[in-house]
Amino acid sequence: MDSRFAVFFFIVGGLDTYLNDCPDACLQTSDAPERVHVQYGDTFFQEDDIGSEIYAIYDIPMRYGAFQPTVGASLTSDNDLWVGSGAKWSTERISDSPIFIELSVMPGVYISGNGPDIGFPIQFRGALGAGINFSETASLSVFFDHRSNANASEVNSGIETLGVRFSYQLD
Repeated sequence: MDSRFAVFFFIVGGLDTYLNDCPDACLQTSDAPERVHVQYGDTFFQEDDIGSEIYAIYDIPMRYGAFQPTVGASLTSDNDLWVGSGAKWSTERISDSPIFIELSVMPGVYISGNGPDIGFPIQFRGALGAGINFSETASLSVFFDHRSNANASEVNSGIETLGVRFSYQLD
């Protein structure tokens, strides 16, 4: 995985948790919006556009400090499947602005179809996105993510996705 996503995720999310939840209850659970997301985008391998991807994500309606558990699954036009779970952080928790930034880190399992060999089946997916809430329950955002195996095997080339995401709040 491009470690910059993970480092940025843990610094920003950790700082948010420290400033807004500590010293009383740093990782205490709290309610969070339950959401479903559908993302469509282009996939890239070594800077070449290799196809498209559909990605579905579900945000579990709770937080540990600033971190919200999330699960997701994606399928590329090359029939490559990725399924994982992890956590996300968003500025929506600390700002009432309709514009937001979101980061996530999600380890998962990658099953290669007809796409490129990216090594070990465990792949870490780090994402950065920016979007706008255009109603109480819906938002639209642009995301960039990178998934790779964090050097768990000799082959660690990774795949990137640049996509547009529609999100809908369920509660």
